[in-house]
Amino acid sequence: MTIDDRPLSGRTALITGASGGIGGSIARHLARLGADLVLAHGRHADDAERAAQDAREVGARAITTPGDLSDPDVPARLADVAIGEFGAVDILIANAGIGAPTPLQDVTLQQWEETYAVNVTAPFLLAQRLLPAMYERSFGRVVFISSIAALNGGVIGPHYASSKAALHGLTHSLAKDAAPHGVTVNAIAPALIGGTRILPTDPSGGDELPMPIPVGRLGEPDEIGSVTASVVTNGYLTNKIITVDGGLLPR
Repeated sequence: MTIDDRPLSGRTALITGASGGIGGSIARHLARLGADLVLAHGRHADDAERAAQDAREVGARAITTPGDLSDPDVPARLADVAIGEFGAVDILIANAGIGAPTPLQDVTLQQWEETYAVNVTAPFLLAQRLLPAMYERSFGRVVFISSIAALNGGVIGPHYASSKAALHGLTHSLAKDAAPHGVTVNAIAPALIGGTRILPTDPSGGDELPMPIPVGRLGEPDEIGSVTASVVTNGYLTNKIITVDGGLLPR
């Protein structure tokens, strides 16, 4: 592998939700491009460590760190761990998200607030903590992992869909300010992705899909990982909501 094949060499990425299918795939893609990794996880430390070990096998440095992102003190702690280990964070992938399927009348205030804490507040606090140093270095990449639920309401419920829509507003606000500093901010909005804890099954074997998808199957975590890697390595792409949805929402 040549230097040109590792455009992220010397860069450090902080990835939240790194123990999930999408987070683990993103970690592996960025490691192959040369990035060192700080993999933040909730309860599933073993899965995050497997992703870290995969990264080490391709020559990346990688550490894992726990953190409950419903706690507003945790984002700053994760940033401090990353900076303490590698000196800087060049790439923020805010991937962690929660969303238990719940109809409107059954959504409790506690569930609403916890969903927003993890899906919106934590990404905001991480960006608020890390962007100033990215501006100083004239380089940075921020990617929020959203959902097409932000655009069509989805299948999980109003708490989840509205929290992901809030990420889109945050993306547009931050991108506008960050662009003059060499920092890009984008969101990736997947449709139904199998192999994740929100949607663990893969009905491509003949079961009914939760909604009609033109390609006729769920997406795979690796398909989100590859798009994320492409976004991170493109310095001219910013202020975009990129749907990866099997043709569900023509845009």
